Amino acid sequence: MPIYEFRCRGCGRKVTVLTLRVSERVDAACEHCGGKKLDRLMSRFSLVRSDDQRMDDLADDASSGDVDDSNPKSVARWMRKMGDELGPDAGEDFGELVDDIERGEPDGDSDTADDGGDDF
Repeated sequence: MPIYEFRCRGCGRKVTVLTLRVSERVDAACEHCGGKKLDRLMSRFSLVRSDDQRMDDLADDASSGDVDDSNPKSVARWMRKMGDELGPDAGEDFGELVDDIERGEPDGDSDTADDGGDDF
């Protein structure tokens, strides 16, 4: 089912319209202001990839881009990107783990004393 995106000339907001067929005429109104003057936008598209293709992309050195491993915010940004790719496979607490790393708490608990062990 095609999804079309439009920009309303009245309020400037984006409107998304789902149709049953490509050939179906889109006669939509802005869901925000009711305006009928809409400009069609170039929409993004998705590409279906197998799990193997996703894992290969994650393992590619180019996917790490400009990660500064000494900067927790940079590492967290990269981890969020990887989590987006993995989806639910990343685990339920993945987001909390990334938040902890971003705050500089790699063990997930900033209130505990340092036990002398390696955090990473």
